[in-house]
Amino acid sequence: MIFSIGEILIDFIAKEEGSLKKVSTFEKHAGGAPANVTVGLVRLKTLAALISKVGADPFGEFLVEQLEKEGVNINYIRFDKEKHTGVVFVQLIGAKPEFILYDGVAYFNLKIDDIDFSFLEKASLLHFGSVLFAREPSRSTVFEVIKRAKGKIPISYDVNIRLDLWRGREEDMIKDIEKALSFADIVKIGDGELEFLENHGVDLESFNFKLMAVTKGERGSEIIHGEIKTEVPSYRVEPVDTTGAGDAFMAALLSALWHMDKLEHLELNEEELLRVGRFANLVAALSTLRRGAWSVPRAEELKEYKEAREVLIRTELRP
Repeated sequence: MIFSIGEILIDFIAKEEGSLKKVSTFEKHAGGAPANVTVGLVRLKTLAALISKVGADPFGEFLVEQLEKEGVNINYIRFDKEKHTGVVFVQLIGAKPEFILYDGVAYFNLKIDDIDFSFLEKASLLHFGSVLFAREPSRSTVFEVIKRAKGKIPISYDVNIRLDLWRGREEDMIKDIEKALSFADIVKIGDGELEFLENHGVDLESFNFKLMAVTKGERGSEIIHGEIKTEVPSYRVEPVDTTGAGDAFMAALLSALWHMDKLEHLELNEEELLRVGRFANLVAALSTLRRGAWSVPRAEELKEYKEAREVLIRTELRP
């Protein structure tokens, strides 16, 4: 089972294009990068669980119910009586999202006492992102969790920079990202994030990743594994909403490795690496044809695609 730790929240997505100043109507969607990845994994016939915290409020109840309907293991989600469920307002301009995140919410109040560390006995991988580093106690909690997981199971990290959360503390953000990178076996990073870190003196080649994926939007992706570097062309679509496309890519990447029994040792040849990249690009592209962040197509919907059949060959064996 793949475990993700991090935020789950409500995305209020503008129904019309334009600035938030002018938007008058929003749609409610479930979101939060680790939650998006977890739902994507389950839709791709991969057992998955989320470690997170929501408010003891109607939005929190809604999110947990939605996760349960999707088939996500919700036993590691806690309800917070001190803080409300997180919300984000999303504006779409040309299908590309911009976000306003709110502070003082339940997922930033994730404490070490909220963690049931028995999950390490069931996990085949732990996945996390950067958002919870922006505040305490969630920052210390996540670092303690990945510290305990290191060496026991593979760890994947989506750099997922949200500068709005770090205003005036960018140096702290970079230090935390570097610390997180030192724990990671698998890393996903956008080309813009890669450029940002390199411009701030972070040398990603100095880390000992087993696999790194650089996503480049409509230009596809690059998958790096040891000495092998594979450029994977994009799958062309006319996007409706790119919210969560990177999370869809991450879910497909991890799901492919899981289905191919490559997670434990992470040893792939060039053909296998290309197969994983093609599948991740396909799923990410198809996810942009639907509104909202929980937009990964289900395995049954992918049967017509060769890129999916190459990876999901054991779907019937994976509940």
